[in-house]
Amino acid sequence: MHENTNTAETAAGTTDTVSSASAEVVRFDTKVVVVLRDDLLPWQELNVTAFLMSGIATSEPDLVGENYRDADGNDYLPMLRQPVLVMTAGAEVLAKARTKALGRGISTAVYTQELFSTGHDAANREAVAAVAAEDLNLVGIALRGPKNAVDRLVKGARMHG
Repeated sequence: MHENTNTAETAAGTTDTVSSASAEVVRFDTKVVVVLRDDLLPWQELNVTAFLMSGIATSEPDLVGENYRDADGNDYLPMLRQPVLVMTAGAEVLAKARTKALGRGISTAVYTQELFSTGHDAANREAVAAVAAEDLNLVGIALRGPKNAVDRLVKGARMHG
């Protein structure tokens, strides 16, 4: 079966290929990955992932799609337009990925151990600001950038499972 495809570059710099068939096929030039430290409790994994993804979702205007609407006309909030991979790794892989990502200009969100004990956004920023970059006690990072670059940055991490 032959499918017609259209390619459009978004303002965020990704190229989306969309099929005209009812099941759309979208290919992204970028990749979104969350890497969690491999010793977190389940509630921590979920909390860290949610916070990190809020950073990624707000980092560029075209990353979030349009509102959802069900058949009854109820509206729902929009979500990220592209898939997200969730992986786990040791602290050294997280630190190395963060350092390399910043050096390569890759969009990065961080979550440190100290943020589990803060209660609001200003306190979160203060906790991160109080620690030198190389000394951050990372429990999670989120990255968004070119697929190949992100793949190299998360080398050593494994799929969450």
